[in-house]
Amino acid sequence: MTTITRRRDFVAANGAKRAPMPGFVLLARDRGDGDPAMRAGFTVTKKIGGAVVRNRLKRRLRALAREVLPQAGFAGHDHVLIGRQDGVTRDYAQLRADLVKALGKLAPRC
Repeated sequence: MTTITRRRDFVAANGAKRAPMPGFVLLARDRGDGDPAMRAGFTVTKKIGGAVVRNRLKRRLRALAREVLPQAGFAGHDHVLIGRQDGVTRDYAQLRADLVKALGKLAPRC
Protein backbone atom coordinates (compact mmCIF):
# COMPACT_ATOMS: atom_id res chain seq x y z
CA MET A 1 0.00 0.00 0.00
CA THR A 2 1.33 3.41 -0.97
CA THR A 3 0.49 6.88 0.27
CA ILE A 4 -1.29 9.53 -1.75
CA THR A 5 0.76 12.73 -1.80
CA ARG A 6 -0.41 14.69 -4.85
CA ARG A 7 -3.18 17.23 -4.53
CA ARG A 8 -4.84 16.13 -7.78
CA ASP A 9 -5.34 12.64 -6.34
CA PHE A 10 -7.03 14.08 -3.23
CA VAL A 11 -9.23 16.30 -5.41
CA ALA A 12 -10.19 13.32 -7.57
CA ALA A 13 -11.05 11.28 -4.47
CA ASN A 14 -13.30 14.09 -3.24
CA GLY A 15 -15.87 13.11 -5.86
CA ALA A 16 -15.85 9.48 -4.73
CA LYS A 17 -18.27 7.54 -2.57
CA ARG A 18 -18.03 8.52 1.08
CA ALA A 19 -18.85 6.93 4.40
CA PRO A 20 -19.03 9.41 7.30
CA MET A 21 -18.14 8.05 10.73
CA PRO A 22 -17.80 9.85 14.08
CA GLY A 23 -13.99 10.00 13.99
CA PHE A 24 -13.36 10.35 10.25
CA VAL A 25 -14.87 10.34 6.78
CA LEU A 26 -13.74 7.59 4.42
CA LEU A 27 -13.59 8.26 0.68
CA ALA A 28 -13.02 5.31 -1.66
CA ARG A 29 -12.41 5.95 -5.36
CA ASP A 30 -11.80 3.38 -8.07
CA ARG A 31 -8.79 4.61 -10.04
CA GLY A 32 -9.73 2.54 -13.08
CA ASP A 33 -6.11 2.25 -14.22
CA GLY A 34 -5.89 -1.54 -13.95
CA ASP A 35 -3.30 -1.37 -11.15
CA PRO A 36 -4.44 -3.55 -8.22
CA ALA A 37 -2.39 -1.60 -5.67
CA MET A 38 -4.26 0.18 -2.89
CA ARG A 39 -3.36 3.73 -1.97
CA ALA A 40 -4.24 5.66 1.17
CA GLY A 41 -4.32 9.38 1.90
CA PHE A 42 -4.84 11.27 5.13
CA THR A 43 -5.97 14.81 5.77
CA VAL A 44 -6.90 16.80 8.88
CA THR A 45 -7.95 20.45 8.70
CA LYS A 46 -6.86 23.26 10.99
CA LYS A 47 -10.42 23.36 12.30
CA ILE A 48 -9.61 20.24 14.32
CA GLY A 49 -6.84 21.87 16.34
CA GLY A 50 -3.22 22.92 16.41
CA ALA A 51 -0.35 21.11 14.75
CA VAL A 52 0.17 18.73 17.65
CA VAL A 53 -3.47 17.62 17.64
CA ARG A 54 -3.62 17.30 13.85
CA ASN A 55 -0.42 15.25 13.72
CA ARG A 56 -1.65 12.97 16.53
CA LEU A 57 -4.87 12.32 14.61
CA LYS A 58 -2.97 11.66 11.37
CA ARG A 59 -0.75 9.15 13.18
CA ARG A 60 -3.84 7.36 14.47
CA LEU A 61 -5.38 7.29 10.99
CA ARG A 62 -2.15 5.96 9.46
CA ALA A 63 -2.00 3.18 12.05
CA LEU A 64 -5.62 2.27 11.29
CA ALA A 65 -4.95 2.14 7.57
CA ARG A 66 -1.86 -0.05 8.00
CA GLU A 67 -3.82 -2.44 10.19
CA VAL A 68 -7.18 -2.68 8.37
CA LEU A 69 -6.79 -1.79 4.69
CA PRO A 70 -4.52 -4.68 3.60
CA GLN A 71 -7.26 -7.17 4.57
CA ALA A 72 -10.47 -5.17 4.05
CA GLY A 73 -9.53 -2.47 1.52
CA PHE A 74 -10.44 -2.48 -2.15
CA ALA A 75 -7.82 -3.34 -4.76
CA GLY A 76 -7.25 -0.62 -7.34
CA HIS A 77 -8.84 2.05 -5.15
CA ASP A 78 -7.69 5.23 -3.44
CA HIS A 79 -8.77 5.39 0.21
CA VAL A 80 -8.76 8.86 1.79
CA LEU A 81 -9.37 9.32 5.51
CA ILE A 82 -10.45 12.82 6.53
CA GLY A 83 -10.07 13.36 10.28
CA ARG A 84 -12.91 14.71 12.38
CA GLN A 85 -12.92 16.26 15.86
CA ASP A 86 -14.12 13.04 17.55
CA GLY A 87 -11.19 11.12 16.07
CA VAL A 88 -8.83 12.75 18.57
CA THR A 89 -10.63 11.48 21.69
CA ARG A 90 -12.33 8.34 20.36
CA ASP A 91 -10.96 5.00 21.52
CA TYR A 92 -8.68 3.28 19.00
CA ALA A 93 -10.77 0.09 19.05
CA GLN A 94 -13.87 2.13 18.18
CA LEU A 95 -12.01 3.84 15.34
CA ARG A 96 -10.95 0.44 14.02
CA ALA A 97 -14.54 -0.85 14.19
CA ASP A 98 -15.72 2.33 12.44
CA LEU A 99 -13.23 1.81 9.61
CA VAL A 100 -14.34 -1.79 9.09
CA LYS A 101 -17.98 -0.63 9.12
CA ALA A 102 -17.24 2.19 6.64
CA LEU A 103 -15.49 -0.23 4.28
CA GLY A 104 -18.51 -2.52 4.54
CA LYS A 105 -20.83 0.33 3.60
CA LEU A 106 -18.79 1.17 0.51
CA ALA A 107 -18.09 -2.41 -0.61
CA PRO A 108 -21.24 -3.01 -2.67
CA ARG A 109 -20.89 0.34 -4.42
CA CYS A 110 -17.21 0.03 -5.35
